Amino acid sequence: MATVRDMIRKKGGEIFGVGPDATVYEALQLMAKHNSGALLVLEGDNMVGILSERDCVRRVELQGRSVKETRVQDIMTRNVISVTADQSLEECEALMMDKGIRHLPVYDGARLAGFLSVRDVLREVIELQKMMLSELERYITGGGR
Repeated sequence: MATVRDMIRKKGGEIFGVGPDATVYEALQLMAKHNSGALLVLEGDNMVGILSERDCVRRVELQGRSVKETRVQDIMTRNVISVTADQSLEECEALMMDKGIRHLPVYDGARLAGFLSVRDVLREVIELQKMMLSELERYITGGGR
């Protein structure tokens, strides 16, 4: 069973973050640069929130606010759902579905170890399913005896 730790190792543990005092415009530029739909909001090594593209649309644009004047801390989600490195891929998938979220910060003990998106999880699920199908096919055709 694949763990979150396995996925973080494969993906690389690079964490893209923005400070709470940054403007939403600066955060959106960083998201675009890293092709990410969300950023962790960090104060030093501590995560204080998460900011997604959806947050920017719903809490800034649709309310007639300016992305160049609104601060990340004013619209970020503060109560962030996260996972641990030891949790399974299936647990991440279920949590994302149950809570309707697309991004999960990952902790290894007290240390922030990575950041997963629904795309990362789905990519891993598809890869695991392909491997299982290949093994079943090999077994059925006699290659697994």
